[in-house]
Amino acid sequence: MKNIVVLVSGGGTNLQALIDAQNSIGLGGGKITCVISSKPDAYALTRAAENGIKTIVINRKKYADVAQYSRAVLEALDSEHADLVVYAGFMTILDESVCNAYKYKMMNVHPALIPSFCGKGFYGLHVHKAALAKGVKLSGATVHFVTEECDGGPIILQKAVEVKYGDTPETLQRRIMEQAEWKILPEAVRLFCEDRIFIEDGKAYIKEDK
Repeated sequence: MKNIVVLVSGGGTNLQALIDAQNSIGLGGGKITCVISSKPDAYALTRAAENGIKTIVINRKKYADVAQYSRAVLEALDSEHADLVVYAGFMTILDESVCNAYKYKMMNVHPALIPSFCGKGFYGLHVHKAALAKGVKLSGATVHFVTEECDGGPIILQKAVEVKYGDTPETLQRRIMEQAEWKILPEAVRLFCEDRIFIEDGKAYIKEDK
């Protein structure tokens, strides 16, 4: 079994999608063993507790800088024997020490089709505001490995979602969560736990299911 540690900062809707998948069809031999939050009042902690999942709070405000905070998170990941680390609405920056220690073992879901509307400053509703301002007809979500380059790691899965006339950032955000994020994040985790993702020339590929 692979130990999955989920990093959160807020409501935990993506965490809930992972929990729902784990409780229904499973996560391919993986199990969510711990949820780590950067905020003590994150509702994601309640979701975890209600499902019997261990929780840890590493409060970002109690650390002087990114380096100290990253060191604390890395120590927690190591102590939990994490095989896979999943960013699920984790709004805190970690430095390269964590990315290097868990290279190709950390994944994030981004609410756009990378390389569009990604990188520094593109998070939450900012992503959807930018997509609507550009007038794109398709947006979506991307699951990618986390590297020191923001939203720059190898792409694992993507799913497109239609942008509709009259959309607001909020309605588009909800549709992308429901139709894309909550589907491809558990699928990417399942593929990882089944050892079906491989890296070649810096790009991620998926082995066919036998």
